[in-house]
Parts: sequence; C-alpha cells; structure tokens
Amino acid sequence: MGRAAHQSLHPVAGYHPAIAASTEETDSTKPSWTFFTNHGLVLLAIAQDPRARLRDITARVGITERAVRRIIDDLVEAGYLTRSRAGRRNVYAVHGGKPLRHPMERHQKVSEMLAGLVPVAPQESPKRPLRHRRQGP
Repeated sequence: MGRAAHQSLHPVAGYHPAIAASTEETDSTKPSWTFFTNHGLVLLAIAQDPRARLRDITARVGITERAVRRIIDDLVEAGYLTRSRAGRRNVYAVHGGKPLRHPMERHQKVSEMLAGLVPVAPQESPKRPLRHRRQGP
C-alpha cells in the first residue's frame, strides 16, 4: 500500500479535511499534491467562514498571507467574491452562480462545486405558526 492509503482525513473544527490544520502532519506525511488549487482552497475557506481574517485563511490553506491577499484580489476582480467592511473586518460573499473557469468545468457553477464541501446550516423554522387574526363580523 502507498503512503496515501495510510493517511486518514479527519475534519478539524468543522472544516473540510483538505484545509484543516493538523498537528499530526509532518513534512513526510503531507500530500505532495491536492485536487484543489490554492484559489479553490481560499474560496472554500471563505465559503465556510465569510468573516474569516486573512491570517485564519492562511492557517487553514497553508500559504502565506501575501498569497491569500493576492488570491482574494483575483477572486474579487473575477467576480467570484464581494468584499465589504463590517467594522474593522472584511466580510466576503461568494457568488455561487458564476461558472468555474476551466473549459472542462465551465458547465458547473461555483455553488455546485462548494455544495459537497461546505456544510449547510439547517433552516430555522418559526417557533410557532403564523396565525391570521379574525376580523370582526
């Protein structure tokens, strides 16, 4: 069996294993390649936490803060993200309706790619059903 067969993927703090920080990983057990580019991993990290700070994304993806900043700028410029301010923090919105970029993937939307990777929060239902008041006779 190869080295990859012995690796186990455990989510840490609710994040996808591909971007979860692991204290058990060493240079000899880190995969030499992954299925997602750094752009995809940054987009995934933001989809999981739209209020994430650059240093949080840096820790999850495993690249420098400068690289994360450049990737976010790329994603904003291409229309995949919108960046807004909430107090002193940036808040990001992922535009899931945009198609993926590679010719083999253009039939897929960003939301379809993220659907299997980002946990969906359950919809909150009203605490009690809405009732209409009866009007007088």
